[in-house]
Amino acid sequence: MGTITALGLVLLICMIAVGGSQGLQAWISLIFNFGALFFAMVLMAFHLPPVLVTLVTGIIVLAMTIFLGGKDSNSTMVAFYASVAVLILLVIIIIPVEHWAQIQGFGQEDSEDLEGMSNILGISYLDVAISTAILSTLGAIAEAAIAISAGLAEILEQHPKITLKNLQGAGFRVGSQIIGTTFNTLFFGFFGGFLALFIWFAGVHYSMGEILNDKILVGEVLMVLFSMMSVIATIPLTTWAMVASERQARKKFVK
Repeated sequence: MGTITALGLVLLICMIAVGGSQGLQAWISLIFNFGALFFAMVLMAFHLPPVLVTLVTGIIVLAMTIFLGGKDSNSTMVAFYASVAVLILLVIIIIPVEHWAQIQGFGQEDSEDLEGMSNILGISYLDVAISTAILSTLGAIAEAAIAISAGLAEILEQHPKITLKNLQGAGFRVGSQIIGTTFNTLFFGFFGGFLALFIWFAGVHYSMGEILNDKILVGEVLMVLFSMMSVIATIPLTTWAMVASERQARKKFVK
């Protein structure tokens, strides 16, 4: 048994022990999401439009993550609609920013690894950079959307007569609490993943200007910023969607 297989089984056991059937569904969604991303890479390799493939894959990944990770149909549906809206909004932002930043392709730090290999793949590196940035936001979007919708669903279950104004306020309060932890998660994930690169910068005596203009570093910083923006946008959109869904449900109940 390989190391990855063993760790995957340990993860499965821990998720079932803590989350029960929901943990099992979340683990299954992880497997399906990996398959969807791998299939997307295959389609890109066959020269299908990377951005279009990424959009379709992103919606599929969000659907599997949210619907297999949640148990309340109403809250999961609201979370899915809100997350798709945030995804579309981010695509509108990511495409021009990636064009302006010009960080696609490989940096000079990759020169030794790529020596003797052809960089002409027949695929636009700009489209690949846009696709990478979009995919990097999916986890943050799904996490924030399901956290807000599930939290508000629990509040409605405990206090069914809560006013819509108070419900909206509760959504923003829950969102303000998860912003800080999510930002720290993104930051430390970025720093931990690029610790070796930072040590390399120090070893070759890069100046601060060279570091701030390094293609690899700027690309990763942009992805972290996009993820942070996705969390900030997801909180109000999910809250408003949940309030609108509850308002509609109450109107039907009155009729």
